[in-house]
Amino acid sequence: MQLLTKKFTVEQYQKMGEMGIFSPEERVELIKGEIIAMSPIGLQHAVVTNRLTNFFPRQLGDRIIMTVQNPIRLNNSSEPQPDLSLLKPRTDFYAQKFPTPEDVLLLIEVADSSLTYDQEIKMPLYAENGIPEFWLINLNRQVLTVYREPDGKTYQHQQNIGENQGIAPLAFPDLTIDFRIIFG
Repeated sequence: MQLLTKKFTVEQYQKMGEMGIFSPEERVELIKGEIIAMSPIGLQHAVVTNRLTNFFPRQLGDRIIMTVQNPIRLNNSSEPQPDLSLLKPRTDFYAQKFPTPEDVLLLIEVADSSLTYDQEIKMPLYAENGIPEFWLINLNRQVLTVYREPDGKTYQHQQNIGENQGIAPLAFPDLTIDFRIIFG
């Protein structure tokens, strides 16, 4: 016997949220038409997110709009909520629509228990939708993996950044982020 599943569009998903189907504290996202429960945020995850939330706006000012765990509308069936999104600035702060791949400068996921999900589901989804740069911060190994040059469901360039190293985002080659900024 095969189980029947129902795939949702981003419009249906948004309507469910508006109708209160999800409780306010419930953390979910829409991935390939499926509503996925997100992992709880642990202390180390929160600390790294806070460090980067503090760092990027101070360094880049009005060159970006940075969002934390807010939706990015990738297509009609996926609306993930990356931990951090650096977006192209807009005077309306995206009041008319959720950001789409064309608006994204950099997406960052911070992962401990969600590492496999972020590597096997989100990374290919981001590549497939043309996100130019994706950073995956592995809290378990204290490594930042930088993904660039999307090609199909993968990225052509992958680089691990570890202790005593730094990296500059593609969109901001003048800004080097030292490993210690991320992990302390």
